[in-house]
Amino acid sequence: MASEDLYAISVDWLKSLEVASFTGDATSFVSHFHLDGWFRDLLCFSWNFRTLSGSEQICGFLSEVVDGKPRLEHSGLHDFKIDDHTANEPSPFKLPGPQGIEGVQGAFTFTITKPAALGRGFFRLTQGADGKWKALTLFTNMQDLVGHEESSANQHGLYEGRKMTWEEDVEARFRAIEADPTVLIVGGGQSGLTSAARLRRLGIRALVIEKNASVGDSWRKRYPNLTLHTPAYHTSMLYSPYPTTFPKFIPKGKLANFLDSYAVNQELCVWLSSSIVSTPVYDSSSARWTVEVQHGDKKVVLNPKYLVLATGSGSPRIPTWRGMDRFQGALYHSDFHKDAEQFRGKRVVVVGAGNASGDICQDFVAHGAAEVTMVQRSATCIISSSAAEQTHFNLPFPVSTPIEELDFRNNSMPLAFLLQLTKSGGIQHVKMLDKELHDGLRKVGFNLTWEVSPGSGEVGLDGFLFCRQASGTMLDIGCGKLIVEGRVKIKQGQDISHFDEDGITFKDGSKLSADVIVLATGNEPIMKTTRALLGNEITEQLPPEVMGLNSEGEINQTYRPSGHPGLWFATGPFVLSRFYSKHLGLQILARVLGIV
Repeated sequence: MASEDLYAISVDWLKSLEVASFTGDATSFVSHFHLDGWFRDLLCFSWNFRTLSGSEQICGFLSEVVDGKPRLEHSGLHDFKIDDHTANEPSPFKLPGPQGIEGVQGAFTFTITKPAALGRGFFRLTQGADGKWKALTLFTNMQDLVGHEESSANQHGLYEGRKMTWEEDVEARFRAIEADPTVLIVGGGQSGLTSAARLRRLGIRALVIEKNASVGDSWRKRYPNLTLHTPAYHTSMLYSPYPTTFPKFIPKGKLANFLDSYAVNQELCVWLSSSIVSTPVYDSSSARWTVEVQHGDKKVVLNPKYLVLATGSGSPRIPTWRGMDRFQGALYHSDFHKDAEQFRGKRVVVVGAGNASGDICQDFVAHGAAEVTMVQRSATCIISSSAAEQTHFNLPFPVSTPIEELDFRNNSMPLAFLLQLTKSGGIQHVKMLDKELHDGLRKVGFNLTWEVSPGSGEVGLDGFLFCRQASGTMLDIGCGKLIVEGRVKIKQGQDISHFDEDGITFKDGSKLSADVIVLATGNEPIMKTTRALLGNEITEQLPPEVMGLNSEGEINQTYRPSGHPGLWFATGPFVLSRFYSKHLGLQILARVLGIV
């Protein structure tokens, strides 16, 4: 289809949609969707994240009364314009799956009446049997509050009348933050730093407290052969892409050093060797927290309005089996794996069959362990790095396109619809790319799955990532080959009964002898960390889960209202924090301004 036709189709549909929006006609607005169309809204029609499926749901949402007016009329979206100067100008698309859905996609800008804000949307149009173009998906996204737009200005360049040096300006700003932080961010990993950088650009005072002695230590202290399993471009940091000289898969030490420099270059106020020492108290009358922080060798009481928990994955999950205290060899969780060389020539058992297990098995093989056995307690969703690169990285994240444009386009897709497409056959192409690997793994007894739960449908890596925070997956960077070749043996299909002095006994009576046992058994849920930090009273007021998907397919409580005033969660992979930190910032800014 010619580009002129793509543009004409997009303009015609968008003009008609704007009329329906401007007049507040929800029925007309919804008529621009297919009957089974999807609508995703981030902060334009409510101060939350919503995904609606089907005409009835969409119309019901837009017809709800807000301040005496239907939601569509109340928000008053208008001034729709095709965004034809970016990488997301009107273009053809084809969705994965046997149906091969094709159509026209593109971005557009708009203005929101209440609150006064600027927005950006993304549509995917397909042609119906009657020849009319309608929305398969529509995404509306708040970009900025008018008068409080995100700043990109360099305050320290050469300009007339400058009275402060850069050092003096930063020092003064840090003193103001430390004296009265509007936001206290707990955790100085990538999510905490990204959130702080975003809040700074929105003019909000944010203080980060990090328990480690250096920024980046949360990565620096992990097992020695750890690298990111996703390409560098996909895991870019907000405002600051990695140098082009960085490797495609960044080693953990190099990443840690980059995060350290990121905090400095983004001028973030970070207290190191600092942690909360008593249960924070929220005063609803003043809408402030009282938080006692151990900062180095002194205790400081802070009263922020907002508390952002960016504590990363939970503490190590260490199952208990009878006889663990009797085992005479080395026994530790994968989080504490430091040195495979010391176990050269030893028999190693790694309990678990996910990413950490794969990395650690590789480390032991590389350092000459006499025997390495992986205990697979349940089926694993495994995809090779080469297949993932084709399907999950190169296609949706081409390095030739600005990462901000890719984030916008990819997040315009409702997650529930994406998983529906995968279930309907989209996973088959991915499986074919790894057919040789999967056949080899099956032959040696490795159990494979693409279902988050039995009978729920094959959703592959995306489903595990969003529904189970990647638990039960292996993004294979070499361990699969070692398993197929027999250099990493598999013990599968039997539960552990108990530990002995020299190994593990299984419920069928079989036994594995070991000098070293590593528990690659994952991490506890974030809510367990939250309970330890905030206590039972506050935690009981929260929904039961952070991360995972709710019934609409939106991520639970992350970068959106948590269920308790003044409390927010910022967690998840780089790609999540890079995009949703803006929404966290807008929601906090709206509260600071009294809009919410």
